[in-house]
Amino acid sequence: MDLQLKDKTALVSGSTAGIGYSIAKLFAAEGAHVVVNGRTEKRVNAAIESIKAETGNQEVTGIVADFAKPDQVAELINKLPEVDILINNVAIFEPKAFADISDDDWLRFYEINVLSGIRLSRAYFGKMLKKNWGRIIFISSESAVQIPEEMIHYGMTKTAQLAVARGLAELTKGTNVTVNSVLPGPTLSEGVGGFIESLAKDQNKTEEQVEQDFFVHMRPTSIIKRFLSTDEIANTVVYLSSPLASATNGAAIRAEGGLLKTML
Repeated sequence: MDLQLKDKTALVSGSTAGIGYSIAKLFAAEGAHVVVNGRTEKRVNAAIESIKAETGNQEVTGIVADFAKPDQVAELINKLPEVDILINNVAIFEPKAFADISDDDWLRFYEINVLSGIRLSRAYFGKMLKKNWGRIIFISSESAVQIPEEMIHYGMTKTAQLAVARGLAELTKGTNVTVNSVLPGPTLSEGVGGFIESLAKDQNKTEEQVEQDFFVHMRPTSIIKRFLSTDEIANTVVYLSSPLASATNGAAIRAEGGLLKTML
């Protein structure tokens, strides 16, 4: 299927690994001009070269920016004043008991997970409206709806993303600009893979056993009973970014393996 993304410019925040990398790679495979982002030049350059090699698309560039530092975000926007597609993917997570989450932790999670998308959307949204085409997608999580007791601060930020995305969508009335959210379920990204590997070693189990235990005890409502691949999330995100998804606006699209039992 041709997603009609050739020559569109897509910025994917936090795209040197995991879900972000898979999204950037699929955009490149569809012929888009892709801008990769990460915190270090080494990681960004490695992602660029890997995407070029895997897709054959040479229109892949990168910008280094740490979303914990507003001045670096401002510099990113200065270097890239306009995009057709914005994927607000960058995020941090960590399991932590509620009593141990400090004020600094709450603020750090909000700064990176929520304000990152707000700052980029504020920079590009008006220009999308002016040219009457654009896509903004927030990579939220099933944790936005089913707040995990082991990561309440993370869940809070993912819920906030849904609110921002829906509010922006309300401002697109009568245009060809859309703003949506995607809610992945537990995904075998780089960070999660490392976490599972560490747990397996600590518990003297295989990674497959840890995965099975996770879906028995931590996410028992999952229908597929496995971690999603990053490519599975990318497929949904890149389709929603295309002209073919023009009727989807203001939506929170689930890609969580049936984990959420609520109908709405």
